[in-house]
Amino acid sequence: MRTLVLAATIATLAPEPGRAQGVASGRVVTDSLWSYALGTYKKVVVYLPPSYDRSSARYPVAYYLHGWSGDETNWVKAGHIDAAMDTLVAVGGREMILVMPDGDDSWWMTSEALPDVPGCQRTLPSYAGEAGTYCVPWPHYDDFIAYDLVRYVDGAYRTRADRAHRGIAGLNMGGYAAMMLSLQFPQLFGAAASHSGVVWPLEWAPDGVVERPAGTPDSTWSRIRAGAVGRSMLAVFGRDTTAWRSRDPVRLLDRARARGATLPALKADCGTADPYLAGNRAFRDALAARGVPLVYNEYAGAHDWAYWRTHVRESLAWLAGQIAVR
Repeated sequence: MRTLVLAATIATLAPEPGRAQGVASGRVVTDSLWSYALGTYKKVVVYLPPSYDRSSARYPVAYYLHGWSGDETNWVKAGHIDAAMDTLVAVGGREMILVMPDGDDSWWMTSEALPDVPGCQRTLPSYAGEAGTYCVPWPHYDDFIAYDLVRYVDGAYRTRADRAHRGIAGLNMGGYAAMMLSLQFPQLFGAAASHSGVVWPLEWAPDGVVERPAGTPDSTWSRIRAGAVGRSMLAVFGRDTTAWRSRDPVRLLDRARARGATLPALKADCGTADPYLAGNRAFRDALAARGVPLVYNEYAGAHDWAYWRTHVRESLAWLAGQIAVR
């Protein structure tokens, strides 16, 4: 009941990025770590809750992943997640450390393609930042999160370093990854939330339409599949349908259940004007058919920061209710 009350309270707060007068502020720091999985240094933005510097307490951790063409700064600069977390705490919510890493355009997974570092450096996207960290020699981004980053954060900050106090969330590409990583590594994450995630990736698979969700608008689907996002997915997932299936969140869920793993608590939301809405509904229906609980919401809105700034408050409150209550 406490979680529901907090979520309802947060949902009524104004969406402006500024904090209310008198609200205690957490501290946002930029850190970096060497990733053995990627073979380079990676930046990470960390939000430390208001009481962190004046206590010796340990805190649960929520990892928030950016979307395609994003970076580690997005959730703070565009999403104002730090202000949202401060406000949640101000109305009685439990504090959490938030960790926001840089994942390039990796889809947060191990790429099927061998890296062409010189080619990557020659065609570096304008938004990519430094070639030395974007064009990684070993693209194992799932291992970067599950091994390098989790281990680093648990060593560098006062975390509650166990599954019960660790969650993961993201938007777009990061929403897909929150589902994918939590089900690939259920021993690490007790909860996962997706905002507008590409949680039904098989509709973008090569060699024809594979499991395309009913209700996908033809114009939207064709545009995205042929555009930069579709090409990015093809480069990372490869052209082998078997490789795509092995990274499908629903099949990862089936595999986790088959080996007796404890599944994470799952949440997803999507805007009613979002091009990935049909895929989110297909994901919802697939989990319902399997009897797997999913907190699922649709809200008015599109695939943009206006939507994510508003609804990150719900995922923060929900994650706090999952990983910060014991």
